[in-house]
Amino acid sequence: MDPVIIVGAGPVGLTLALALARQEVPSVVLDEGPGKDEPRPARTIVLREDTAALVERLTGFSAAEAGRRWAGWRSMRRKQVMRAVTFEETEQSAPLHIAQHVLTGALRAALAGERLVNIATDSRLDTIEQERSGVTAHTRGPKGTWWRGSYLVGCDGPRSTVRKLQDIRFPGRTAVERHAVAALRVELPWPDEALLHRMPPWRTSGPSGGEVTGRPLPDGIWRLDWLLPPGKDLVTPEVLVARVRETLAGWTGGSTPPYELLDTGVHTVHHRLARRWRARRVFLAGDAAHLLGALGTQGLDEGLRDADNLAWKLALAWHHGPHEALLDSYQAERRGIVAARLRAADQALPLLRGGGALRSYVPGSARGHDALLSDGHLGQGALGAAGAYDRSPLAPPPLEGEALVDTPPGAQITDVRVTAEDGTFVRLRDRLGRGALLVVLVAPGTGVWERRHWVSAGIMPRLAAAVTALPHPAELLVTESYPGAAAHTVLLVRPDGHLVTALNGVRPADLYTAAEATLGGPVEAGAEAKATAGSR
Repeated sequence: MDPVIIVGAGPVGLTLALALARQEVPSVVLDEGPGKDEPRPARTIVLREDTAALVERLTGFSAAEAGRRWAGWRSMRRKQVMRAVTFEETEQSAPLHIAQHVLTGALRAALAGERLVNIATDSRLDTIEQERSGVTAHTRGPKGTWWRGSYLVGCDGPRSTVRKLQDIRFPGRTAVERHAVAALRVELPWPDEALLHRMPPWRTSGPSGGEVTGRPLPDGIWRLDWLLPPGKDLVTPEVLVARVRETLAGWTGGSTPPYELLDTGVHTVHHRLARRWRARRVFLAGDAAHLLGALGTQGLDEGLRDADNLAWKLALAWHHGPHEALLDSYQAERRGIVAARLRAADQALPLLRGGGALRSYVPGSARGHDALLSDGHLGQGALGAAGAYDRSPLAPPPLEGEALVDTPPGAQITDVRVTAEDGTFVRLRDRLGRGALLVVLVAPGTGVWERRHWVSAGIMPRLAAAVTALPHPAELLVTESYPGAAAHTVLLVRPDGHLVTALNGVRPADLYTAAEATLGGPVEAGAEAKATAGSR
């Protein structure tokens, strides 16, 4: 089979290439640039628990060391603290704040020794031709040539050439929000805590009296974002320096403290959603498929989830032949999640950015507004939560042996310690991304015994036989406990970490039915042979 062609060498494209390589699928990454990224301290991203774990699993580097996990979060309005969170004292995971060029550099370093990935620099796409057995792409530039692939994925950003060549519409809203941005080295009163300050007392202009966000980075660096009034007013260096000085002075309660200005910019947020994310053998991912980012939400976070969702489905089709229902589910699942987040943001925007409307003075409304904004920044609620594939076309039918656990079907699993098949203790998320389904047995007490003592006892032989009989390779894992799960509960988990179902005991028929549904149903007879013949 021909490799997968990935257009775009940003974080999403590089993540997809690594994810495919981990599942033994070759790829060609078409990079229109020189293969290096300019350091921009003011261009940063916030990763949630699942996407940070994905990056660490693929690259092997500690994202927490390269970025900064927030120790806490505080939301202020005028001089009042509306909400304060200390992550060590709660079960909530701390978001990870990292410079984008650091993340991209880590992905490139991981790909440098990857035999299954070819990165073609200075290669700008200008033509795509699809056939029944594959896709052909042409690039211009010093290394202009034709590339042959099994599938093609456009990870080439908001102005996606792939999307335009496939004539896919990209409707939405332009300039939903604008922010002036500065990265600076300074000492603030809240070490390692992120801060959202609405209507600061030293500033009265702008919508709702203004809004500024501070997010820490390593080495004493902070990224500050100021919400700009609607319009296209030019943000001059003088205006930006004035904002920096008045904000720092306001936060420290006196004169402006010493600071070093490292980088500046203006960040404009658009909300757009591609009509289609698949056109036969061509797919869209990341900013090529969606733009979001208002009210503290993170578009790149969703882009990494696109790559994680698509990788195992492409890998299965690449190794075992076309499975149209499985490939179609990528658009159904990912577009549905992003569309829901965009709807939530569009509904909240008039409420939160409505200026002096009467509802702003309703008792309790300010606290509700700050809670909505905090959700976006902290990855919670309709604005910020990752979302679940509860209405996925891959969801199994109702099963007789279904059990309830704290993780709803379709949601991301909780990361617990498990015993692997070789007897070692690992984290559940460490077993993701290999293309195999995961079957997890909840068996209290097994952690104090060596695996050889219980692997052939009780229900284990029957469960092992059921796992071996599944229609797709699966790994059998055992855990002492899982939130909300009773003893002998069996969890079926997708390769991208979403729970398929939980069963109350060993139920081979239910397990098989759920696994088959996860793969999109039975593979069409002869499909694998046809795919193999067509790729020759």
